[in-house]
Amino acid sequence: MNREISLLEFQHRVLEEASDPGNKLLERVKFISIVSSNLDEFFMVRVAALKQKLAAGVQSLSIDGKTVARQISSVRKAVDRLVTGIYATFQNSLVPELAENGIIIADYSALDDRERAAADLYYTDTIFPVLTPLAVDLGRPFPHISNLSLNLAIELKDTDGRTHFARVKVPEALPQLVSIPSLPVRKKAPAPPQKFVWIEQLIAANLKSLFPGLVILESYPFHITRDAEVAIKELESDDLLESVEEAVWRRRFHKPVRLQTDTSISDHILEILIENLEVGPEDVVRVPGPVDLTRVRQLASLDRHELRDEPFEPATPHDLSSQAEEDIFTAIRREDHLLHHPWHSFQPVEDLLKKAAHDPDVLAIKMTLYRVGRNSPIVQSLLEAIENGKQVAVLVELKARFDEESNIEWARALEREGVHVVYGLVGLKVHCKIALIVRREADGIRRYLHLGTGNYNSTTARLYSDFSLLTCNPDLGADATDLFNYLTGYSHKADFRQLLVAPVTMRGRLVDMIRREIAFGAKGHIIFKMNALEDRALIQLLYEASQAGVRVDLNVRGLCCLRPGIPGVSDNIKVRSVVGRILEHSRLFYFHNGGKEEIYLGSADLMPRNLDRRVEILFPVLNRSILRWLRDEVLEKYFADNVKARLGKPDGTYDFTPVTGKGAVDSQAWFIRHRARQGLIRNGQ
Repeated sequence: MNREISLLEFQHRVLEEASDPGNKLLERVKFISIVSSNLDEFFMVRVAALKQKLAAGVQSLSIDGKTVARQISSVRKAVDRLVTGIYATFQNSLVPELAENGIIIADYSALDDRERAAADLYYTDTIFPVLTPLAVDLGRPFPHISNLSLNLAIELKDTDGRTHFARVKVPEALPQLVSIPSLPVRKKAPAPPQKFVWIEQLIAANLKSLFPGLVILESYPFHITRDAEVAIKELESDDLLESVEEAVWRRRFHKPVRLQTDTSISDHILEILIENLEVGPEDVVRVPGPVDLTRVRQLASLDRHELRDEPFEPATPHDLSSQAEEDIFTAIRREDHLLHHPWHSFQPVEDLLKKAAHDPDVLAIKMTLYRVGRNSPIVQSLLEAIENGKQVAVLVELKARFDEESNIEWARALEREGVHVVYGLVGLKVHCKIALIVRREADGIRRYLHLGTGNYNSTTARLYSDFSLLTCNPDLGADATDLFNYLTGYSHKADFRQLLVAPVTMRGRLVDMIRREIAFGAKGHIIFKMNALEDRALIQLLYEASQAGVRVDLNVRGLCCLRPGIPGVSDNIKVRSVVGRILEHSRLFYFHNGGKEEIYLGSADLMPRNLDRRVEILFPVLNRSILRWLRDEVLEKYFADNVKARLGKPDGTYDFTPVTGKGAVDSQAWFIRHRARQGLIRNGQ
């Protein structure tokens, strides 16, 4: 299955959440914003990469045997179908249902006189001072249009009859849906509806204030998407941080890969945009409604709790809470702990590093940072550790796409305080999530570890499903030391005791374990949960396992290039994708192994980039009670899900027939309901 088409098929599954009447209304609006944002990123990364290959004359075929030109053609058709679905869902379903619930998105032209006066006053007081009209003529060249910005293309007529072209950028810092004040109501009267108008319509209606004395002939919104790939010549670089910083700065000037506008735009204005933005007619996407629907996320924050999912508070296992009688180091010494985020709180991970920063017996902290986010308590703990005389070494991956600038800031802040900062490895992106704490204790030096499937980011830890293992297992600790020596020094470590490390040992060990299941034949069983499955060699090996009678159950959230259920090829393979309230981000690899079951967790998907071009780790679950909990509750619930799970078909599409009423199993809702109980079972208590 072509990876780009499979990725777009995943976007259809996200769109289904916007259409699903079982979801609360504002949650459905949120999913429209998400799928629109995902499509922006698809163009910035995947379409941009295909266009680069086409321009370079790359002749290699895709995993499904397509040339680059054929892939681009297939992508365009698939995008058209997706965009049609997005706008049909928004306009035909969500907008009417929002209106029924007192949230009205109105056209400016439909406002009554009072509403129009209120909107125009807001324009005069708030919007107008921010706007900067940019004329285009011989002395003023066509302005730079920033990536993902929304703009108005305007044609004007002067007093002498000449026509001019101008551009106005819609300010991103202001609400994109402008609230129209309602009339005051008497006490006990029902609340009036909330009415909104798109900001670009309000600007377009008041363009005379920007161009006094000229006639506004026509104006249309447009939105561009630029190539966002950052090409870094690492081998030629003396300073990787400066190279990444320069590459991120250059990204804003990369070529556009998509011009989005509405269906009403005139051919004349469209020709001006195509010529000056240097895009082809095939790069134009006309939409039958508001341009850039990512902006509807504003509605998701409305104070309408009855239209949103009920919030839940993540559970903290008692022995890891601040009220526990023993400290967190004692709890980890007693037993490994596995947290299942976001149903379990991320706070114990933050508490562990906070405790380590202030514990007089802690000698050193080493960790990797990939996507940290702003105002990170993790980074604050590292800075406090330096103040308290600990040795701190941090690998900050500067090449984390779209987080480069944030990571550069953190890297500099850490360096200023004396942290040993490594910026990554030449030719490899460091994607593993690991923290190592070295502590002096009565019986010698002990190493404590956090091993995770997700990032050290407390915000996404409430939105993504991930695992966190807290352990002081000696073999894992020794492997962690070897891994950090590999990351910070010149170690050529080629083997590890327990960890599977890419690009060193992971691929080989996964192949060995799949072949071991093949040897068991019909008694073999493989269960993989991941974000993406693309690697050709491992897909072929899973086909081989199916043909040997091995039962293969795959839970793949996003792109999946494997085709299940093909007679004689993949009869014994089932693929499902769970898309719901929480973004499924954890990776889990289960091997039955003739009854001596093994489970590995980690940060790696089965993609060439993860296995060959990144530093990744998969770590084993050595505590048998945790392994049984993962098998009997976590995996069992994911594979019993018949509410949010989609079943993969041989043609790469997915069947979505959610069950309601008795017999319905929503895995994520189950984890929310049983989050406190999970903490008890996890510890074998």
